[in-house]
Amino acid sequence: MSDTNTPIRVGISCGDLNGIGIEVILKTFEDARMFSDLIPVLYAPTKAVSYHRKALKLEEVQFLRVNDAREALPKKLNLVNTSEEEEVEPELGKPSSALAAHAISSLEAATQDLASGKVDVLVTAPIDKNSMQQAGFAYPGHTEFLQHMAGSDSEVLMLLVGEGLRVGTVTGHIPLKDVSEAITTDRILSKARLLHQALQRDFGIPTPRIALLGLNPHAGDSGALGSEDRERIVPAVRKLNEEGILAAGPYAADGFFGNGSYKHFDGVLAMYHDQGLAPFKALSFGHGVNFTAGLPIVRTSPDHGTGFDIAGQGVADPGSFRAAVWMACDIRRQREHWKAITADPLQPQKREKDRKGV
Repeated sequence: MSDTNTPIRVGISCGDLNGIGIEVILKTFEDARMFSDLIPVLYAPTKAVSYHRKALKLEEVQFLRVNDAREALPKKLNLVNTSEEEEVEPELGKPSSALAAHAISSLEAATQDLASGKVDVLVTAPIDKNSMQQAGFAYPGHTEFLQHMAGSDSEVLMLLVGEGLRVGTVTGHIPLKDVSEAITTDRILSKARLLHQALQRDFGIPTPRIALLGLNPHAGDSGALGSEDRERIVPAVRKLNEEGILAAGPYAADGFFGNGSYKHFDGVLAMYHDQGLAPFKALSFGHGVNFTAGLPIVRTSPDHGTGFDIAGQGVADPGSFRAAVWMACDIRRQREHWKAITADPLQPQKREKDRKGV
């Protein structure tokens, strides 16, 4: 287990240069308290960071340019330059495939350093998915890219965390018309198991309680409003209970959040994107964190997008990004703790016996 007093090196990708990503990063590290037990390493074009700092009148925020993340110093916002272009001048508030190429370079550099151990966790600033794909990014978003880089063939879970809420979704960024077909008992089981694992390993909850939301209004109303809840979700809940996972549901989504039932559970599994994220953001927006559960690495991001509509105005709230930084560090430490308490205490003795041929 690593020393809990050792500062965690936080790799940060810059996101879309025309959005609010660099603004919330700079505002986050205006506060000297952010450096107390972490060392931030931002991957971005130096000229773009300087441009944002001047345009937003954040000149008091200093950064230290380093050639390699291993040179990063405590108490500093360290910057690894990811572009040697003479001019990198954002057009704040405007999507741009040309500038999206810099977001790709930043993400790739941060991920490579994460893989090689130069940084310990990754926090990603928001990207514009359309611009990224026009620039040659071959993935729907951060999650799929990181899943590929990690070599993980298993599923991952998008988990929104904040204000006592932990909400995952069975389906992600797919059209609503495709949701029903995508909701299968096996897929629900896979996502619920990932949620259970994350609650234990990443959040330190020994016996988590999980609620599953229904797909249809009123959770199908005994089949009157659709059969998916009865035929797909109920069997999943039963199977999870047989496995020793404390799962319950399906719950009608409107009443579940409206009457505060979510407060009685450690995690909530919604069936589709807006079913889970709409109430989450209504309750926690500005302080929530997007965490990708199931990956071998720790990755978080703020719960907002690029914010093109407010980019350059200096009004972006850094609260969610700040929370994402802290949560990445907390999860990293919790994973180390979980690894220690779940390790086989006899394993060293077994290895010694094997070595001696006993």
